[in-house]
Order: sequence, then structure tokens, then C-alpha cells
Amino acid sequence: MDEVLTALIDQHAELAGILAAMGDAEWSRPTRCEGWDVSDVVLHLAQTDELAIGSAEGRYDEVLYRLGAGLPSAASVDESVAALVQRERGTTPAALHRRWASSAHALVTALDAGDLSRRVPWVMGELSARTLATTRIAETWIHTGDVADAVGVELADTDRLRLIARLAWRTLPYAFSSAGRDLTGPVAFRLTSPGGGAWEFLPDGPAVTTVSGPAGELCAVAARRRPASATSLRAEGPDADAVLDLVRTYA
Repeated sequence: MDEVLTALIDQHAELAGILAAMGDAEWSRPTRCEGWDVSDVVLHLAQTDELAIGSAEGRYDEVLYRLGAGLPSAASVDESVAALVQRERGTTPAALHRRWASSAHALVTALDAGDLSRRVPWVMGELSARTLATTRIAETWIHTGDVADAVGVELADTDRLRLIARLAWRTLPYAFSSAGRDLTGPVAFRLTSPGGGAWEFLPDGPAVTTVSGPAGELCAVAARRRPASATSLRAEGPDADAVLDLVRTYA
């Protein structure tokens, strides 16, 4: 099995372990996602996994219509996501747990059934199935942290962060474009892995801006879970501040 799918399975397993140990009351605990409790976070993951399954199986428009049928047009992706969660709130923890587990398993199966280099539709356009899988690792990692934080579970960084950090690096042009900004030139990431090794993401030509520091901190900043000012990350170059402000873990 491809490395990215193995990492996705492992990320699912980390969240599954937390959910399996939770009592019903813990599903109602507030999370660091404003206005969402644990149930909302898991519902959102199930919904977006289902959409990713549709993408991998050539049914993206069909699943998108099913999930959003009857909802008013939203001004942004965030508004659309919030509306989908709001409409399906109220499911029991047991049923919600089953729905997420089923969608997580089906997603890996759907991705593994085809060539990961194939182009598939996603929220803001087409991307490779491999990149879609990586975005699902990143989002599941982010929300696993949200759930863990809500229920008091400490999580250790893992080497799965390499895929997430690379995604954040590769999507910098998209992040800048979405913000109406232009990169001055190529960016390099020189990061320290959870095990103390070096992870380098380097452009083909000379980098004009370089970000260095712990990979876990970079991923947390890109996930909008920590401000760069609260980390030991260092950025040098003409786009230093902008990169740390705009970097993200999704495409």
C-alpha cells in the first residue's frame, strides 16, 4: 500500500483510539473550533470523508448535492461547512462514531482502488488523488488534536507530520493567491522532525525565504492552531512574515 494511505490509516487509528475511550458526555465537550463540540468535529470529518469518497469514485457532484441539498448558498467554504454540520446535529454518539468509522474505512478503500496520480475534483478545483489523501491526513490530524484537547488526551507528534508539512510547503502559492498576495520568490522549509532528524523541502532554484524550526510547530501554525509568535519557528527573507501568516495545511 502507498505510504500516504498507510499514514491515513494510522491517523484514523489515532482518532479511533480516542473516540473508543470516550463516554457519551465527552462528545458534548466544547472544542477549540469555535461553536463546535466534539460531536460537531466528528460529524464534520464524516461529512468531508464522504465527499472525498465521492471524489475518488467519480461521484463528487452527486455527494456534494446530497450533503448540501436544500441549504442556501454560502458566501465561503467555511460558511458551507458550518451549515452542513448545523443541519445534521443531534445524532447519538454511537451512531456518529459508526458513521465516521465507516467513512474513514471506505475512503481508504476508494483511494486504494485507483491510481493515486489520477486527477480528482475537490473543493477549490482538481488535484491528484494522492494530494487528496494527504489533505485528509492533515484535516484528520488537526481535528484529532481538537478532540484530544477537549477530552484531556496528550498526543505525541509522529512522522506523519512530514506529509502535512510538505503539503503546507507545496500549497504556499495557492495560499498566497487566495489572499491576493504574490510570493517574491521560492520558499524553503528546513524543519526538525519529531525524532530530531532534518526534513528539508527545497525549491528547484535558490530560495529567497527560508522557514526553520520544529515540524510540529510549523504544522500547528499552518493548521491555525497556534500563532507563529508562540513558537520557536524562524523565518528569514522578503516573505518571512507573510509565509508564517498564510501557510496552511489544506488545499
